[in-house]
Amino acid sequence: MKKNKIVVVGGGYAGIKVIQKLAKNPHNEIILLDKNPYHYMQTEVYELIANEEDFAQVTLDLFTYCMGFKNNNVTFYKQEVKNIDFTNRKIITTVDRISYDYLVLSVGARTKFATNVEGLREYAYGIKALHRAMYFKQKFEMSLFKKVDESGTSCKPLSIVIAGAGLSGVEIAAQMASFAKEFYKNNNFLCRKLNIVLVNAAEKILRGMDDILVDKSIKRLVDLGVVIKNKQKVVALTKNSVTLSSGENIFMDFMIFAGGIEPNGLIYELDLQKNERGFLQIKPTLQVLEYERVFAVGDCASLYDKESNILAPTADIAEQMGELCADNISLDQKGEKLQEHNIKSRGILIALGRRYATAKVFGVYINGYFAYVMKKMIEKIYAIQLDRHSCVGCKY
Repeated sequence: MKKNKIVVVGGGYAGIKVIQKLAKNPHNEIILLDKNPYHYMQTEVYELIANEEDFAQVTLDLFTYCMGFKNNNVTFYKQEVKNIDFTNRKIITTVDRISYDYLVLSVGARTKFATNVEGLREYAYGIKALHRAMYFKQKFEMSLFKKVDESGTSCKPLSIVIAGAGLSGVEIAAQMASFAKEFYKNNNFLCRKLNIVLVNAAEKILRGMDDILVDKSIKRLVDLGVVIKNKQKVVALTKNSVTLSSGENIFMDFMIFAGGIEPNGLIYELDLQKNERGFLQIKPTLQVLEYERVFAVGDCASLYDKESNILAPTADIAEQMGELCADNISLDQKGEKLQEHNIKSRGILIALGRRYATAKVFGVYINGYFAYVMKKMIEKIYAIQLDRHSCVGCKY
């Protein structure tokens, strides 16, 4: 029996879930392509930056992961995809041309550095990519050390600006404020000043999220000493300052930019329909509009609910898309009708500093330490499952 050749481009949350389900069928031959040799667990980046975890704990080796499937039908190639010939079903990478029967695009998104903001790309740090998060983590540690080293002679506060008050911006602001507070306290340093400014273009942080969670998050941030500047935008940066749309100029040691995302570069090269923000347009079955055997999942595609609202690009939504994509490929292989999505958020958990979170899970609100434990359990269960699978691959 001829095997179905399925190529998955991108080893993020959605791509991993597609592979997990499709690999159970021994008649599927699956190839995973990614320019990076690791799966990056972005939901834990706030802990990476604040020294709760190291980079090994937020990554998964894709080589050993793909070797761990019992049907021995998954292969990983560390190759960057440059373009795709949809007519002839060929993927063009930097070193090869790979054919496919089914194609899954799951390349994710990257930080969008607005070109009209002077100095943004030169002086701001994004955290969507692991190497950028690692670089910022080192910058944060060295800045803390520098302030400690100056203690007793001068005590200038460490000043951090975070542009963008979505989930990533809020979690990072809270975690850094909480970490620095405990760092100074536990080490009895004389100089304990830390200024964190969260710049938010909307009227409130966490736009579009549940009002109760928003209010809980605002209270926690204020308690941690984070300054929130609503209805403001960053309009210019220099090495040591940020200018806001109000005209205010803020001194800063460094800035994190979490103000928006755009599809990864490959998507711009593909002759497929996209929305006004550049993300792929897909059917409710997760197929792209032009080709029945090409699917798009995760942050590179825009998914709408029944009221035509875009679903937030979270790991939860990405995993659900991956599951449905795998199911629909299996249905198509059998000549059966594909399922339309009914995907919705199963819950939201917001980390707000060490040992504190706020959450809404299946309609129930949870706050404080218990919500933090729940978030950590979900993250750890996910990581442990992947790690155990990779351990099987290490034996080969």
